[in-house]
Amino acid sequence: MEDAKPYVTIVLPCYNEQDHVVLEVDRICKAMDSSGYSYELLAIDDCSTDGTLDRLREAAPQYPHMRVIAFHRNGGSGTVRRIGTQEARGEIVVWTDADMTYPNERIPELVAILEKDSTIDQVVGARTSEQGSHKLLRVPAKWFIRKVAELLAGQEIPDLNSGMRAFRRSVALPYLRLLPPGFSCVTTITLAFLSNQHGVHYVPIEYSKRAGKSKFNFVSDAYRYILQVLRMVMYFNPLKVLMPPSLVLLGVALVKGVVDMVRHPFYFPASTVMVFLTSLIIGSLALLADLIVRSRGD
Repeated sequence: MEDAKPYVTIVLPCYNEQDHVVLEVDRICKAMDSSGYSYELLAIDDCSTDGTLDRLREAAPQYPHMRVIAFHRNGGSGTVRRIGTQEARGEIVVWTDADMTYPNERIPELVAILEKDSTIDQVVGARTSEQGSHKLLRVPAKWFIRKVAELLAGQEIPDLNSGMRAFRRSVALPYLRLLPPGFSCVTTITLAFLSNQHGVHYVPIEYSKRAGKSKFNFVSDAYRYILQVLRMVMYFNPLKVLMPPSLVLLGVALVKGVVDMVRHPFYFPASTVMVFLTSLIIGSLALLADLIVRSRGD
């Protein structure tokens, strides 16, 4: 007889976490066992080069709700979360990390919020502190990226890229194809929900110093975060990205044109014409992109 479907699926990406992955699994399972929610834990090893997979397989008999999935090549945390969500049997899907940074004992609290309020489709653990590597550079960079995202999304975002969140699987499924393979997958799912007016609720959480070595590369990952913010807003609302620079260039062209007319009547320098045409081209692209978005039907 087939087991009843669980209410919650927890997707746990695991990559070179051999020294603490079982502790994290134990913490999650104890919290869920005491919560009363039916659940499954998908511990997905992303082709670790240490003993992470062996530790998970050894511990599996002690945790009947855990399913161990092994990737044959490294796909990145975004790929793990996408495939884990597709494989999930639960109505509610939880994303978190296995590096001991997030308070995973609070997962039932996030699930309870979704259960009690049908207007909320995603609950995000908003970190109240920053314990990651490159802290002096990371904090201002993340603040800047978050403010850009808030400006483009048109609403406040307390934590843009928290790795701890719970959401309704049925709502997230259409957006899974948009997830990039790396860390910016959490940024993507946040902006996808916000851009389509899905209710997103933030819960303050503590963020601890990670166990083991960080996989975050400041330069490449920060660049991907910025690129993904722009890409997602372009995907859902291109006018917010393209129309402001078009209008700014148009204003510059008009002011410069008036000055040119005063200084040299009936003569417009090539630079003025170029700025004016550039503003028209960008504005036309903005309108065309918006038309494509409105007619896309997804």
